Amino acid sequence: MSNTITTPTKRATRRAPIYLHIAAWAVPAMVLGEFAMLAIVPVAVLVIGTLVDARVKPLRWWAGLLGVLYATPLAIWLLRDDGAQSLSKDMSPILGVLIVAASVALLIKVYTRRRR
Repeated sequence: MSNTITTPTKRATRRAPIYLHIAAWAVPAMVLGEFAMLAIVPVAVLVIGTLVDARVKPLRWWAGLLGVLYATPLAIWLLRDDGAQSLSKDMSPILGVLIVAASVALLIKVYTRRRR
């Protein structure tokens, strides 16, 4: 009789890391709350996190889309001579809606990913 204790093998979790959940929720909250310039931090976390972490590889396109959509009003704001004092006031409402829609789509993908 063997005295070895067998432990059940744990399935590898395929959940997105918590920092991606927090960053994905922070982007629409900051853009809608008119803290669009500070939203650069969670957008960067999402883009870099999806590039580095293999667990969230399917989210790369969604994070890239969000990064491009966020970079567009930021570049316009930086390149304009007569821009407003804040990115939130200078951003077009259409671009704001697109950023929020892309971040909501990313959130939906985070929560509805298939587990294998």
